[in-house]
Amino acid sequence: MCDYSLHSVKSRPAKVGDKLTTRKLGTSTRGSAASEDANLAVCLLPGTELSFASEVTCAPRLLGWSQKVINYKTAIFRQINQDQKMTHHDALEFPDGRIVLLTTLCEGQQATVLQLPAEPKTAVEAQSRRRAAYIG
Repeated sequence: MCDYSLHSVKSRPAKVGDKLTTRKLGTSTRGSAASEDANLAVCLLPGTELSFASEVTCAPRLLGWSQKVINYKTAIFRQINQDQKMTHHDALEFPDGRIVLLTTLCEGQQATVLQLPAEPKTAVEAQSRRRAAYIG
């Protein structure tokens, strides 16, 4: 399942080896699009490991500000602020512990899915990996 803002967009789950591109996906929200179809959102599970083709850049917060460069090419997909409804939850955690919302990434960045998370072994693990609920 993708972030709540992408529920009206065609999507599929991620697979190891997928080539992804950050794009606006028919909404004002940026997400991970399939390389074979720019209009197909690829939904990541929390714990999915990604490798970017170059250092990650984030869009400026205000017009006239410069892009923020994150000096890493690997990240782990996370969901944050799950207790808050109607807000973005999809995020990337970088090796230095920094967490950045996926929707703030600049468009056109290329990433590869390196590894999907292991299947949960207990009910507690399964609950901790649940995606934020969609409230429509």
